[in-house]
Amino acid sequence: MTFTLEELDAAAALVRGQMAPTPQYHWPLLSRRSGAEVWVKHENHGPVGAFKLRGGITFIDWLRRTHPECPGIITATRGNHGQSQARAATAAGLRAVVYVPKGNSVEKNAAMRALGADLREFGNDFDAAREEAMRIAGAEGLFPVPPFHAELVRGVATYGLELFRAAPPLDAVYVPIGCGSGICGVIAARDALGLGTEVIGVVAANAATAKLSVEAGTLIATETAHTFADGMAVRVPVRDAFEIYSEGAARILAVSETEIAEAMRHYFTDTHNLAEGAGSAPLAALMQERGAMAGKRVGLILSGGNIDTGWFTTVLQGGVPRV
Repeated sequence: MTFTLEELDAAAALVRGQMAPTPQYHWPLLSRRSGAEVWVKHENHGPVGAFKLRGGITFIDWLRRTHPECPGIITATRGNHGQSQARAATAAGLRAVVYVPKGNSVEKNAAMRALGADLREFGNDFDAAREEAMRIAGAEGLFPVPPFHAELVRGVATYGLELFRAAPPLDAVYVPIGCGSGICGVIAARDALGLGTEVIGVVAANAATAKLSVEAGTLIATETAHTFADGMAVRVPVRDAFEIYSEGAARILAVSETEIAEAMRHYFTDTHNLAEGAGSAPLAALMQERGAMAGKRVGLILSGGNIDTGWFTTVLQGGVPRV
């Protein structure tokens, strides 16, 4: 899956019709802490606090053009993808049925309902909810939105395009991996621009399916994905995404729950930005590699600012949320 620069620019124009570009800032305190010149892409400043909104805009536009008779969509999420799809679908006059696992984030669930989602709980994790949503799509006459699709990636790639064009030349960019649209979007933007920037993927150590798959050279599912970084809590890798990041990423790092929580505190003290677990993972990975990255110019994708109040309180008090 590759895109021309013209295709990505067209997606960027479409996205700009519904949201302003997000900023990228150089943060001196983060730079002092890590030893690198740090540039943060603030997708937490977007309308739903996460990069997923971009893919929702391009996907629903594609759906309306290619399936004009479609009455609505059905998908599964841990929260940010669901907000994206609900917002874009309802704005287009479509139904949006969204499946989440039992025990999902209370505040993300509330946000999805406020954006028009018909929210349904099923299963104990994202992958179980996804399988159920895809199973019943036909019975309800709804279009199944997978976690990974070319139009999702084309939209998501616009944040990479903004970052690479607005920041000074970057030696490396750290990107979290759940199902993979975020890192594949950054790889697509880098390649379309002809840059040599290293793209480094980041997973939670407790949800390491992407890292294990790359190391094995084949898809490796895990039994569980118990991480409070719910945007990365995936057990089963997506083949199409794997084929892109296994070739396009320089490496994939795993970060612990303790490292993720510490990175959240760093973001708050050094930038006064609230970052959810998945949004903080890239900073945690940079801190692992601070020796190797000393003196280099590094981009961090702060991909989500949506975390329940109780969990964030625990983190600020020096703890690690339990799942």
